[in-house]
This record gives sequence, C-alpha cells and structure tokens, in this order.
Amino acid sequence: MSGTGNIVARRPFPAAAKEKLADAQLRANLRRATHTIRDKRLRVVGEVPDWEALRVAGAAIKDDVLSRLPELLEQFEAAATAAGAVVHWARDADEAAALVTDLVRATGATEVVKVKSMATQEIGLNEELAAAGIAAVETDLAELIVQLADDTPSHILVPAIHYNRSQIRDIFARNGLTALTDDPPALAEAARRHLRAKFLAAKVAISGANFAVADSGTLVVVESEGNGRMCLTLPETLISVVGIEKLVPTFRDLEVFLQLLPRSSTGERMNPYTSMWTGVTPGDGPRTVHVVLVDNGRTDTLADEVGRQALRCIRCSACLNVCPVYERVGGHAYGSVYPGPIGAILSPQMSGEGANHTLPYASTLCGACYDACPVRINIPEVLVHLRQTGPHPAAERTAMRALSWTMRSRRRYAAALRAARRGAAPLRWAAGTSVRRLPWPMSAWTAARDAPLPPKQTFREWWAHERR
Repeated sequence: MSGTGNIVARRPFPAAAKEKLADAQLRANLRRATHTIRDKRLRVVGEVPDWEALRVAGAAIKDDVLSRLPELLEQFEAAATAAGAVVHWARDADEAAALVTDLVRATGATEVVKVKSMATQEIGLNEELAAAGIAAVETDLAELIVQLADDTPSHILVPAIHYNRSQIRDIFARNGLTALTDDPPALAEAARRHLRAKFLAAKVAISGANFAVADSGTLVVVESEGNGRMCLTLPETLISVVGIEKLVPTFRDLEVFLQLLPRSSTGERMNPYTSMWTGVTPGDGPRTVHVVLVDNGRTDTLADEVGRQALRCIRCSACLNVCPVYERVGGHAYGSVYPGPIGAILSPQMSGEGANHTLPYASTLCGACYDACPVRINIPEVLVHLRQTGPHPAAERTAMRALSWTMRSRRRYAAALRAARRGAAPLRWAAGTSVRRLPWPMSAWTAARDAPLPPKQTFREWWAHERR
C-alpha cells in the first residue's frame, strides 16, 4: 500500500521552489553550510585508499538485504524478541503514529524525549502525540531549534541548516533559552541547560535507528552530541521507530557502514557516539523496549527493479550537500521530510502514483549526487526512470509519440530536420542562435530557458561535404 504522512508534498515543487528562490538570506545560509560540510567530507574521504571498494561493499550489502527482506525481518524479530524487546509492525504512517502514541499513553507519561529520527518525522509522530496531550521534546540541537521555531526540518543531517546563528539566538530568546552571544558554544550551553532537566525527568524516550542487525536483534544509533546516549539509557521505556529497510544481515556488516556514514555525513573519521542495544538488559538501561517496524510505502518501492535502489539510503545527506538545486531552494521546497536528490526519488515511490509527481524533475541530472553517495545509488538513473513512468499530460504524450515515430526512420528524421531548419530561418535572422520567448505551448520551455534554433547545417550534411 502507498505511504502516508509527511512524505506527501502539499504543493508542487516548482511553486514552492520559486518562493524559496526569492529568499536571499536562505540561499546565503544554505551555500555557506553545504560548502562547509562538502569540503570536510572531501578531505576525510580522500584519506581512505579503499573508499570506492567500501562504496561497492555498502551497495552490495544493502542489495542483499533488499533481495531477502522478509526473511531478514523475521530473523530480526525473533532475535529482538528473544532479547526481551517487543516488536510491532505498522503498515503506514497513521498506524505507526497511533501505535507509538498508545504505547506512550500506557506508561502514563505526559512528556517524552526524542533522539533525532527521520522515521518519526515521516509518520508525523510529534503531531499525533500532541493531539493526545503528550509533549515530545527534541533533544538534538538542530531539531530543538526547528521545534522552538515552530518550523520543520529542511535537511536530513542538519535540520536547521536554513538558519544562521543570529537567527538561532533570536529563536532561543523567544522561548526563554538565554544565550549571552550568538557564538556556537554559548548557544549550545543554553540548549544544554534546557535539556538536562528534561533528560533527568523523562520516563519515556523515542528513537529511530541508523541500522538494525538481523542476526542479533541489535539497534544502532550514531550521533555527534551525546543527547542520544542520554535518551537511550536514562528513561524506563524506550520506543524505537525503524523503517524496514534499515536492516543489515550481520553485526560484522556494521564495519563497512560505520566507515561510510560519518565521513559522508558530518565529514568526520568516526562519529563521537555510537550506541547499540539489544532488547533489555536487567539493571542497565530501559526496563521496557519496543521496536516499531514501519513499511509506509517501502514494499511498493521494493517492487520497482530500477527504483528500489533508493532503499539503500543510509540518510547521510551527502547528495544534498553537492546538489545545485538543493543549495538554492532548501529542503522545504520538496514538501517531504526527505528533501534533495534522495527525496526526489524516494518520496514519489513511497507515496504512490500521482503524489509528488513534480519531484523527479527537481534536478539538473548533473550526477554529482551519484558520485557522492556512499552506497552508490544511481539517483540520475532513477530520476529519468520516474520521469518516464510518471503521469504526463495528453499533449506531451502525443508529442512524444510523434517524435518517436519520426526518429524511428532515418529518412523521416532527415526530412524533419530540413523542415525545421527552413522554418527557423526567419527566426535565426532576427534572433541569432536561440529564441528567448515562444508562444504556447513552447512558452513553458522558454519561461525558464532559451530555445536553441536548428543549426544551418546538420552533422550528416557537414560530413558529406567534408568527404567530398
């Protein structure tokens, strides 16, 4: 079944992007941040002599998972249950959010602390909890900033990337978090004082997982601030919301991904905090552990032989940081919790036919995302595939059929070129080599780019002349 929740854009990408392009401050913030992360990543990746071999290994492991996902999910459930965890299954976002809300309500808690989690954003968990009278406190610094601003994340790794530090200081001040300056250490200290009391009082924590190990039932969270470690160890109840594609077959497979992920995401050789837990350990950590495995359109994505590679994604955000489109419009223009190049292929597949139909066109097809991806997702290939299989206006389908018929015959194609060249002669005399504005329906093209005119001589004609 198609996915639901915060993966479905409420506005077409072109309309949302046009609005964001007008925000000069946003573009400056994005450029500064993405280039900083990009440069750090390039330096640490360049230190690894077998980086390409690691990418190939990561892709192979994830493809193995996708090829036998039902078997590995059952293996994970059995191992986690044997270790004392309770495993739940959710078909879509609504079912997952309702399930987690019921689990929290059963504890009697009215406030929970959260580890940064794309899956909980995907299912709209905070809104569901709020409707039930339960406050969800984001403990990741960037997530906290976005929450205090009553905003939504715009980047997979750095949710508050669209704010500069002066804006963050103002957000803190409006919410009673006093920072003497807008220096990052002062802002971090203000957040630390606010969150410490939350950690110590919390009875329930909610997390996602970067990886789930099938043969042991282990969940893994990697982070940079230590807030995740506090959430995962102090509360009495821990609820983890995990997409079904997050599996790796064995514990040894983590060796590959714990090299790929930190370098690709934060530009670090290794992440400062790696937390792993397997079920319940008496006297150590939470006394009750729940794992909610979420489908929400992932099975539909798995059925597409070309598009399924999007499920390899380890949420590093490297593709966002090199994307010329994302750098100019930010994450909110995509309308999904998964922005940028990966969101342009993941969201349309998870949400089903018709939804997010403009996202596969939110790309120049430059290929920088493929080069940066640590698990070798060929994003341009999937973008082209989705453009071909998605809905198209009747006029466009008719035009493409006519072009296809013309190009299937060398004679028809040559005749069409001759006709186009003769028809363009008056325009070439007036406009040169391209036209800035054409009447409808070609106005849709020239609204964003010039239309090149047919050359005076085709390659075949030039070749024939040179041969003579």
